[in-house]
Amino acid sequence: MELLSNQILAGIATGAIYACMALALVMIYQAIGQLNFAQGEMAMFSTFMAWQMIHWGVPYWAAFVLTLVLSFVGGIVIERLLFKPLAKAPILTNLAGFLALFAIINSVAGLIWDFTIKPFPSPFGSSPFLGSQLISTHQAGMIGVILLVLAILFFFFRFTRIGLAMRAAAMLPESARLVGINTSWMIALGWGMAATIGAVAGMLIAPVVFLEPSMMGGVLIYGFAAAVLGGLSSPLGAVVGGLLVGIFENLVGTYIPGVGNELKLPLALALIVIVLVVKPAGLFGHTVVRRV
Repeated sequence: MELLSNQILAGIATGAIYACMALALVMIYQAIGQLNFAQGEMAMFSTFMAWQMIHWGVPYWAAFVLTLVLSFVGGIVIERLLFKPLAKAPILTNLAGFLALFAIINSVAGLIWDFTIKPFPSPFGSSPFLGSQLISTHQAGMIGVILLVLAILFFFFRFTRIGLAMRAAAMLPESARLVGINTSWMIALGWGMAATIGAVAGMLIAPVVFLEPSMMGGVLIYGFAAAVLGGLSSPLGAVVGGLLVGIFENLVGTYIPGVGNELKLPLALALIVIVLVVKPAGLFGHTVVRRV
């Protein structure tokens, strides 16, 4: 039972990161109806910026906040310069843009900081949480930060005018434009917020996987699995899906013989396929019906 509890708690901590990445993916999907394949690389680049500031002597939490601000601005700039001109382009054109952005960010990060593995500090430490061996202080800190992010997002989208305008622009863009909402800038804000959420995920997972340009590849795939499982149209589903994927990954790797770290990623891909076949809209998503 102690091993089971340990794996579930560790899965929740890791799943919180997947939930954060899935939430960023869902925000982009709701804004433009497509998945951002460069979301992980954007998070990685933001984490490198935080590492650089810490290396220059900036305190961790100051670097954390500055990174979030820079990530928000960077997300808006990417949307304005690259994807706004492609707003009416075919899907494959946008897909090529995402893949190009993926390659560009990865290469630029390697050019600036090279491809060697770097340690990233944890503000929470790695000692047992409250003296318990079930979960470390860093894992507990990850869960706490993600819960805080989710609470802020819930308040923002439920009780602020900009948040309500962003929801309207995502759900009913034509009606939103008729009542004076600038849907173009709402999409840009969605990109900025997605980049910020991805940066949080990158900075929290970096002390676990270490910092290098390819660090977010696996996390992005797990984020896709979480978003598909929970439903691409549901932010709540992204969160629940992330937690479920994290727990599923840990339990499968522990209790199924022959499944090690090498097979965890293929299992995530298999989970994506199974969900798409059985319930394409995900656990919390809704099926979109278009009249023709």
